[in-house]
Amino acid sequence: MKEISLKLQGEISRLTNKTFKFDERVGEGWFSAVYFLKTKKIAEEIVPDNTVTMQFFQKENAVLCGTDEVLALLQEFAVRPEDLEIHSLADGDKVQPFESVLTITGPYQHFGFLEGVIDGILARRTSVATNVYEVVKAARTSGTEKPVIFMGDRDDHFMMQSGDGYAAFIGGSKAQATHAMNEWWGKKGIGTMPHALIQLFEGDLVKATKAYQKTFPDDELMALVDYNNDVIVDSLKVAREFGDELSAVRLDTSNHMVDKYFTRNPDVLGSFDPRGVNPKLIFALREALDAEGFTQVKIVASGGFDAARITRYEKERVPVDMYGVGGSLLKIHIGFTGDNVILNGLPEAKEGRKYRENPRLEKIELKKQQVER
Repeated sequence: MKEISLKLQGEISRLTNKTFKFDERVGEGWFSAVYFLKTKKIAEEIVPDNTVTMQFFQKENAVLCGTDEVLALLQEFAVRPEDLEIHSLADGDKVQPFESVLTITGPYQHFGFLEGVIDGILARRTSVATNVYEVVKAARTSGTEKPVIFMGDRDDHFMMQSGDGYAAFIGGSKAQATHAMNEWWGKKGIGTMPHALIQLFEGDLVKATKAYQKTFPDDELMALVDYNNDVIVDSLKVAREFGDELSAVRLDTSNHMVDKYFTRNPDVLGSFDPRGVNPKLIFALREALDAEGFTQVKIVASGGFDAARITRYEKERVPVDMYGVGGSLLKIHIGFTGDNVILNGLPEAKEGRKYRENPRLEKIELKKQQVER
């Protein structure tokens, strides 16, 4: 893989193909729709002198991500990339519906076969970045900035983690569950204990927490307290045992379960859904911890959270200090379209599409490809 240097006017640094580790078969068209490959061959053999401008856009208010990856892709696999005229926005830019985020001008056969691959990169990265941005914004609804942990490792194929983690970083999440999620932006994953650790100690949360502390003494001590479906009792057990050393407790109650707090206190049941992690349970936990002087113990909530649910919790002042969010952040709902809109300097596009000039686009200079040794 050749290392490249992408230079953007204004000296904004960009990631390169050294980061992305592309599959070399991209250049062979292995990941391109066959009709793009057939069009490439026709362009080469019949209209090789045509010059086209391809324009990329989407249809929502979004946080753009994937431009660095696309530019590196073009550097690596386009024919004579240094001759292409490219203008692009940057990762993290806020974009509006139908706003042009990228334009590429050159012979179709030099880059057109990459259209679908580019659409896919921008769609996934922008969807994740936008999802995370909305969740991070929701976590500030009450006026206090609360961290959001990106916990999407189990919600998609593991090979997606590096790119999704970078997109989550662009969207505003600085805490992520795996090392791979942090690979592109230079950090390490964070995490404490899963239910599996408590199971190894026969459901004894105190013993499991002691083992964790002994093995990782430099970590902030956070206990997962829903294993026995009794979060208040177990939270108080670890708080009494560890005192000021306990930093936080995390609730991850299944949304099919009703915590034992409610079976002991049926009078608190009413018109709300008592299953899973819910505001009534968190308020009760906060009250129980505070009553015994454990005001320093933070509450982390995870399991089925999305932007709408976090917004509701924040408006209700539910005492959550940090949110863990997974699957909702990986929903791919933003689709990109690449259209040829100019042919040999003149407008030429399918009906309903046209060139949309965007003064925010910055000119990109790709380097001449070097011959591999």
